[in-house]
Amino acid sequence: MGQEVYLDTQRINMNNFRNLIQLFDYFKDEETCRTHLEKHRWGDNVACPHCGSLKVYRTNRGFKCGEKLCLKKFSATVGTIFENSKVPLRTWYAAMYLIASHKKGISSLQLHRDLGVTQKTAWFLLHRIRESLRQKTPVLLEDVVEVDETFIGGKNKNRHAHKKVPESQGRSTKDKTPVVGIKQRGGMITTIVGKDTKASTLQPFIKSVVKPGSIVITDEWGGYNGLNKEYSHVVIKHNEGEYVRGAFHTNEVEGVWSLFKRGYIGTYHYMSPKHMPRYFDEFNYRFNSRDIPDADRFEITLGRVAGRLKYKDLIANNNETKESNEAAGD
Repeated sequence: MGQEVYLDTQRINMNNFRNLIQLFDYFKDEETCRTHLEKHRWGDNVACPHCGSLKVYRTNRGFKCGEKLCLKKFSATVGTIFENSKVPLRTWYAAMYLIASHKKGISSLQLHRDLGVTQKTAWFLLHRIRESLRQKTPVLLEDVVEVDETFIGGKNKNRHAHKKVPESQGRSTKDKTPVVGIKQRGGMITTIVGKDTKASTLQPFIKSVVKPGSIVITDEWGGYNGLNKEYSHVVIKHNEGEYVRGAFHTNEVEGVWSLFKRGYIGTYHYMSPKHMPRYFDEFNYRFNSRDIPDADRFEITLGRVAGRLKYKDLIANNNETKESNEAAGD
């Protein structure tokens, strides 16, 4: 049946690449890509992704579990975003590097031109990668925390007359999607795409990610009323022209909105409400890792590829043609 597999314990001597050319120089072929994924995923010992057994044997096409109740064959891509993909790992790695390093993101139309795949394939790759970037372990924010909402979907005044939506000003959700952002001062950002900005939506989210006793800074929106029961709630009265009161402001979280909207307008042009949470997962990840070198960020990204988003689930309840062929590649 073969010999049991123990991967080399020596850390792979990966170049500290600084651009896409250097990435391709290192990952020169599929064998290098696959070996790197194996070492990154399993370290010293290969574990069966089906049953967890360490009694694993190498075959000429991958691995086979030696556990009598399992005996399944597998490769390093099983149980990851790469599973059952006909796209070479080298292309996947390039896409991961580009989406993590481009400050405003990259559209599927641009990616398909850069990597030589179809636009539909590029769209699917990007959404699988975005899904892997989602923060799966809750992070508790503390100390000074800023909270703000924004609405994504374009301005009614910029639409043609026959496309204008009546009574859609302000906080209307008729044609816009509300997003709530919570940012620790000088630290991480986390967001949620919701159906509205009522207290019943805002406050459970805030309480799930902000440590009790923290200073929470918001504007005067009524959905925040009552936060003073668990936090030191500071209200900045924007309606009265107040934007800074000493050290209290919401400038940092508003700066994140500005960065996101530049990506929205300049790169994507359109995001469907269904897929918008993944775009925010992407922007959150890139913002929260902004001080990390590109090579390290790539390694961290590769460490988050567990799980799989199937195409049929991605396009469920949507018009496939519209979803995968928007002007900027939503």
